[in-house]
Amino acid sequence: MAVFLVDAEVMAQARFGTSQLTETLGALNILRRGQPLPWHRVWRDQHVDAFHGYLDGDPVTAAIVAHAISSSWMADFLTVPPACPNMTLDDELVVLESLPDDRVRDDLARVRSPLAPELCGTGLASRTAGLLRWVWQHTIEAEWPRRQSVLRADVVSRISRLGRDGWSGVINDMRPGMRWLGDGRLQVQERPYPPCDVRGGELTFFAAHCRGGWVSWRLPDRFGIVYPVTGIFTEAAASTPDPLRRLLGNARSRILVQAAEPVSTTAMVAATGLPLGTVGGHLRVLTEAGLLHKRRSGREVLYWWTDTARALVASASTF
Repeated sequence: MAVFLVDAEVMAQARFGTSQLTETLGALNILRRGQPLPWHRVWRDQHVDAFHGYLDGDPVTAAIVAHAISSSWMADFLTVPPACPNMTLDDELVVLESLPDDRVRDDLARVRSPLAPELCGTGLASRTAGLLRWVWQHTIEAEWPRRQSVLRADVVSRISRLGRDGWSGVINDMRPGMRWLGDGRLQVQERPYPPCDVRGGELTFFAAHCRGGWVSWRLPDRFGIVYPVTGIFTEAAASTPDPLRRLLGNARSRILVQAAEPVSTTAMVAATGLPLGTVGGHLRVLTEAGLLHKRRSGREVLYWWTDTARALVASASTF
């Protein structure tokens, strides 16, 4: 198993954030995979033909994509953690665009060898940046405010859970194969890679709409862990039972189904597409009816199911 060796200072200073480059890499991986997760399928179907058209018109970029990502690894030059959370894509791409071709080729070869003949030329970093800008502009940018609301709501929820349950409560469901082992050991995945000493460095957790997440670093002292959220795709995947819709109405039942885990008002607006005032009114009614817990966390108010709501949704789903 792969383990980050950490200490109290690293975890005390660990941050949560978002990254436009990370979000773009997550989208790129969803587009290139043939079997999307159910909550990614509608979004992927909207963009996958244009994505393949882009690659068909640029064999060099297509070769970069073929070599950059495998089922177990992503080329290191793609996954450098940003210097700080919430940078713009152009700011994050400055480092990537400065890389020499030999460095890009070396990283691609570590993922998949031998290298395709198309990768023997120059300008590999700029072509990669061009692809990432295309993915951002054509599939993400227009909905970025909505995506960012969902990501920030997840961050708020995890910070709130940290105070209640400690790091094990935050980390153990963050991404597949990741769990808090204790004694300064954070398992980041189950594959048998050697331990990585993060002590003395900076650790940031990045929420993203992606398949399974990944680990990134810029040695010697910058480390990142990307983990998946599903909020922006929930509307396409969530199933609201008919009996629940008949009992509560369409909008209110959708809101209740979305609140299985702690969620903020802004995240609920992002996930449902309903106006803020409408969402706030329904949350108030559901809370007064004893179906939702309510708790303030910083600037956000979080809502989640009571036991009564859990039983109600489960019963409605059986009909």
